[in-house]
Amino acid sequence: MSDLRVSVSTVDCEVVARSDVVVVGGGPAGVAAAVSAARAGASVTLLERYPALGGLASGGMVLVLDDMANGQEVTVTGIVSEFVERLSAMELVVVPPEEDRRASTETWNRWGRYGVFDFHVATNPKPICYAAAFDPDGWKRVSNDVVREAGVNLRLHSWFSRPIVDDGVMRGVIAETKSGPQAVLADVVIDTTGDIDVASRAGASHVKDSYLTTLVFRLGGVDTDAAERFEQHDPKAARALNRAIKRTLGGAWELWWLKTPIPGVVWCNAPHMTGFDGTDPASLTEAEFAARTKIANAVELCRRTLPGFERAFVVDVAEQIGVRQTRLLQGEYVVTVDDVRDRRHFPDSVARGRDYYTPYRAMLPREVDQLLVAGRHYSATPQAQKMSREIPPCMAMGQAAGIAAALAVDRGTAVRDVPPADIQAAMRKAGADPGDVPSDNAFTAPADVEVDHS
Repeated sequence: MSDLRVSVSTVDCEVVARSDVVVVGGGPAGVAAAVSAARAGASVTLLERYPALGGLASGGMVLVLDDMANGQEVTVTGIVSEFVERLSAMELVVVPPEEDRRASTETWNRWGRYGVFDFHVATNPKPICYAAAFDPDGWKRVSNDVVREAGVNLRLHSWFSRPIVDDGVMRGVIAETKSGPQAVLADVVIDTTGDIDVASRAGASHVKDSYLTTLVFRLGGVDTDAAERFEQHDPKAARALNRAIKRTLGGAWELWWLKTPIPGVVWCNAPHMTGFDGTDPASLTEAEFAARTKIANAVELCRRTLPGFERAFVVDVAEQIGVRQTRLLQGEYVVTVDDVRDRRHFPDSVARGRDYYTPYRAMLPREVDQLLVAGRHYSATPQAQKMSREIPPCMAMGQAAGIAAALAVDRGTAVRDVPPADIQAAMRKAGADPGDVPSDNAFTAPADVEVDHS
């Protein structure tokens, strides 16, 4: 492709790839999209700014897969299930067996500290559910394997710079690299950047909000048996010590540390910080420094006071800061907090989470053609997104987007004209649950919200 060049505005650059589909962002949703499109027969280029795949699941070390079970019903399947199976073969994932997915002191003591519980339930002990605690390097390895096996053209170290748009139609993207700007041309572009970097710069309507920001870290040298014995035998003292540590961190979930598949290594999904803008380099720099100060102070305190942590040391701090919310698409349909809370089912549902459904329209920008959006930045209100942004449902959206893109390319049609029923059928064939069949506790949306995409 080196003899081809493209000029966009003031940028003149080399065309390094021409694919049916280009996916921008190699996190969980992006890998799912790229692999699904390639498996469906499309040629695919995947661009990722970091030196490894996995996004917040690996670089951000968000090390529990949850929000994929509606009671005893496993609702998020497909590529995410494949990841769990491959990680299991590597002995780098922990999943509670079906017989232990219930609420009891016994099951909580066995599995609770892995984070594999239903965090939506207010009572204690919380029920253990279908969820998975995994290793971040294992996630990178599985991501590499599925991408290579599918024949995806992967380009790491490629930071999206600007879209290539022709009269409202996406034609590709430009990425900044060590070799300068490089263009990738495609019939369909899928934005899985997490912040709709592509869609927002292409002119798609969006809103902007913020939520918690976290720089995750891991500790080694922890005697988790001793720590759990202390908690179970003296819960009052344990709560007091953990409250003090969480105050030092500046905020954390109820359990500030969780076990991992690696003995003696614990995952700390903290500190929780507010007031930072995940799209502003200056704000992100401030967040990184603030987090590392809190981490150092908290580690010193837990070494000094918390049984089991006397010899704890920092194994690593996430290379990617955890940003939960920035820009959100305002697409053909905007999912509301009532849609999520009421479990509203849509006829054009192509992905789902624990008990909520994602319509295809929520992945389609109104103003730009041949562009799909999948991941935490999908078309939703800020409050709805806070309840529906976990990794497994984002992977389901990515899988649906990849399939939709491949169908559009194969038929020579616009992605917005691909019938949702065809995406649903292809998802089912690939072992995924697109949410076309509502669960018993779903609220069925009125017929007046249906849109004919045929």
